[in-house]
Amino acid sequence: MSTVPARSPGRGPSSCDGTGVSLPAGGGEADPMSPRTRPRRIAIALQGGGSHTAFTAGVLARLLRSPALGTADDPAEIVAVSGTSGGAICALVAWDRLRDGQTPDRREAAAAALEAFWADNAARGPLERLANLGLVTAGALQGLGLVPAGTPYLVPRLFDGTRQFRDLVARHVGFGPDGAVAPDPDPARPLLLLGAVDVLTGDFRAFSSRTDPITADTVLASAAVPTLFRAVHTGGGVYWDGLFSQNPPTHDLLDADPDELWVVQINPSRIDREPRTPVEIADRRNALAGNLSLHQELGFVETVDRLLADGSLGPDSGYRQVTVRVLEMPASTIRSRLLGSASKIDRDVVFLEHLQRRGAAQAERFLGALAFERAVRDRDPVALAAAVAPDAVLTSTAPFRERDPAGVPLLAHVDALLDGEVTVDATRKQVAAETARWAVRVHRDTGTADGLAEADLDDAGLVTALRLGPPSP
Repeated sequence: MSTVPARSPGRGPSSCDGTGVSLPAGGGEADPMSPRTRPRRIAIALQGGGSHTAFTAGVLARLLRSPALGTADDPAEIVAVSGTSGGAICALVAWDRLRDGQTPDRREAAAAALEAFWADNAARGPLERLANLGLVTAGALQGLGLVPAGTPYLVPRLFDGTRQFRDLVARHVGFGPDGAVAPDPDPARPLLLLGAVDVLTGDFRAFSSRTDPITADTVLASAAVPTLFRAVHTGGGVYWDGLFSQNPPTHDLLDADPDELWVVQINPSRIDREPRTPVEIADRRNALAGNLSLHQELGFVETVDRLLADGSLGPDSGYRQVTVRVLEMPASTIRSRLLGSASKIDRDVVFLEHLQRRGAAQAERFLGALAFERAVRDRDPVALAAAVAPDAVLTSTAPFRERDPAGVPLLAHVDALLDGEVTVDATRKQVAAETARWAVRVHRDTGTADGLAEADLDDAGLVTALRLGPPSP
């Protein structure tokens, strides 16, 4: 798999902070008062995870309705969206409403379309609920090793779910009379990428709206879990679920010349305890496999960002800094782990609605963390006070200033934060999971050191606690 980021043809290489304001090569500080020369360009990558990507739909719907995606004073645009498996479905449904414009009405239409798709996808009738229960139970038993894995090739075509899936997608995407969205090379329109893997060659494929017709089979190729669907013959290949390839495609998103890359991650990066039961082991193995390519590709973007910041890559390299933000589904979102990864095929109405609500709530925390970060970066005490709960607590240990271990009122220490004690390291990804985390630089009289800032946020997206300490090992 190629991991060399695409260069930006026709654009002068530059480095950008998290707002898209140009910085000098080498990572100098941007003037927060300087005028923006273009809207912030945001690319969004949606990891796959079957039914768990109802969480993604909740996230994306909330983001699409947020002023964080553009105001008169801080314009922004979605220049690309990618996805794999269930993430590919969310990407396609949203992109279909955004490809002809990103006015507030179009973004609201995209958010509503995501909600409508998942409402339609839920198992509602008695027979559907019974079939869903049987499928999830079989998946759980397979995870326990009590039932051998099946093959979709033994299921008659009429009952294998392929036709139903195509019909479902067609109800929510504006395909043309030929059942396709024609390729559109216009760089002014947002780019769509859908990840899949060729079963026969092992090659990764990112179907692109620039060069490929987008059909129901294109998204089915990205979502064809081999235990549920036969391999999909389309676009000159034979494809399985993109979970086995780029999950989601991120490298090719750089062709859209984004300032920021926002990733919605379904599989947890970290867990609290060692997996011991068959279900826990299978669940963690599934998560690690799903995260492998994502971590590799994001790691490469971070490496290039650091090389740009320290001057190892110069203006003639053709690269520019891309700030990476990861919104991760908290492990607590899935109330019960008894089903393990089998819950990724669960279409229960209550379960899907729960995931969408949790996705919207997590998006609120993500947006709150973003507002807090920008207030610190812009040295804006009014914005910082608006991003923090009145009773928020600050704790800090070395390499930061030592403060009362029990915590001190955060708002009483605003001046220290805004006077430059902390700056966010834009060359490292910022993560919002159970908490929001930033790699930061600590500025003291004795020099500069690396540190970690970690924040708790409430349901309104306000910071309730901020912890400053040494970087993660």
